[in-house]
Amino acid sequence: MTAVQPPAAWMRPLLPVGELFGFAGEVFRQMFRRPFQWREFFDQAWFVTRVSLLPVMAITIPFGAVLAMQIGVLFNQLGAGSFTGAAAVLGIVQQSAPMATVIIVAGAAGTAVAADLGSRKIREELDAMEVLGISVIQRLVVPRVLAMGVIATLLNVAATTVGVAGGYGFNVFVQGGSPGAYLHSFTALASLPDLWVGEIKAFIFGLCAGVVAGYQGTHAKGGPQGVGDSVNLSVVVSFVLLFVVNTILTAVYYQIVPPKGL
Repeated sequence: MTAVQPPAAWMRPLLPVGELFGFAGEVFRQMFRRPFQWREFFDQAWFVTRVSLLPVMAITIPFGAVLAMQIGVLFNQLGAGSFTGAAAVLGIVQQSAPMATVIIVAGAAGTAVAADLGSRKIREELDAMEVLGISVIQRLVVPRVLAMGVIATLLNVAATTVGVAGGYGFNVFVQGGSPGAYLHSFTALASLPDLWVGEIKAFIFGLCAGVVAGYQGTHAKGGPQGVGDSVNLSVVVSFVLLFVVNTILTAVYYQIVPPKGL
């Protein structure tokens, strides 16, 4: 019988990536297993909402204002100031609001999930559950992942509304733009799929952040310091993964739904 060869040195950094994708596959498989943990889901959904709602709304206002300011200055230099509304609002709806929402969700709720699961791991609670025949992924991870995905989708609505209002107010009251031109350019170039893609992004981003937090928490080791390291890795990996997934989703969206023209 042939012995299993250890991975080459250049492949070792890729092992955690493969383990993360394997963990994600197991999470999505366990989502359809019954019984579903509804009580855990609602508890986690309320927790994510409680720690993320106000920070999401607070961070989206400057996002919208900065985007409107930058685009307004650039478009005025090009003599296309009347299109500031379309560019600013589309940027908020498609990019800024979903990203800001899930950055907060991953940073606030994701770290708490990783710390909670990591603490249970080092106390051997998760191992005890497995010995009793209870699936840790189905019982603890799946409700948290779905809660982060669903709440991120709902929070994105609030973030989009606040961001659009902030961009409008900054453009009209600070930059002296025309309210009519702002609204007209947006309605001329925007379409309903632009709103849907923002919601889809927020849901997928929330699932990704939940999977990363669950993976880091359930794989914590090395005592309390290991839990802290898992929490830090959860934030870093989530942010990197979110930007990569956002690039892919944006490219796919523009292939399926070409931008509107005047």
